[in-house]
Amino acid sequence: MEFRPCIDLHEGKVKQIVGSTLGHTDQAVIENFTSQQDSTYYATLFQQDQLTGGHVIMLGPGNEQAAIRALAAYPNGLQIGGGITADNAQKYIDAGASHVIVTSFIFHDGLLDMERLQQLIDAVGKEHIVIDLSCRARDGKWFVVTDKWTKFSDFEVNAQSIKEIEHYCDELLIHAVDVEGKRSGMQESLVRDLAHWTTIPTTYAGGVRSLEDLQKFEQLTNGNLHITIGSALSIFGGDLAYDEVVKYCQK
Repeated sequence: MEFRPCIDLHEGKVKQIVGSTLGHTDQAVIENFTSQQDSTYYATLFQQDQLTGGHVIMLGPGNEQAAIRALAAYPNGLQIGGGITADNAQKYIDAGASHVIVTSFIFHDGLLDMERLQQLIDAVGKEHIVIDLSCRARDGKWFVVTDKWTKFSDFEVNAQSIKEIEHYCDELLIHAVDVEGKRSGMQESLVRDLAHWTTIPTTYAGGVRSLEDLQKFEQLTNGNLHITIGSALSIFGGDLAYDEVVKYCQK
């Protein structure tokens, strides 16, 4: 189990946001934290602590410069997502990203577009691709949601679909949409299932808020999943000490 840190960018600043409130015209974005530090501060911190596989996420327009600066501060140590396409993916790899993260580019109109996925592979190679299967429960099953988590796709996240999608990427990133950013505890059934279903490096995001949660996560997954923590961390205004998380996951 590795701790995979995050740098979420919104309007050019490092923030922690309740992700499910993005993309709605009828409600305000809920911001848990806005940092006084820029993206390079966090990239340098993660490099000093030898944390690899962290992700820089561009939440909407106006974040590209901050993202590029973070990648330059920690070359080949961070992944990047948010608006990635086959046309721009190589630019971010050249800027220092180890991987590009995609959801909406390959999932659109409710379907997985294999042609677009192949275009992305042709552009940067599967070894540089992380597929984000951000999902939400419906009728007792997990489905990928897209377009800032506002639209359900028909892609069910289960043992068979994971087995198939793993052929087209190097890693998976899975946000539990309904708990992400809410510090309300992880979605244990999803965590338990993912630990059994996945065979490539997979990072879970959503709801972990304490060292006890982290210990439970390790027990539920038998160390088979990586973890990212955002709003709960002390470096993002939360109560969970960043140094303790780093130490626990490096033991």
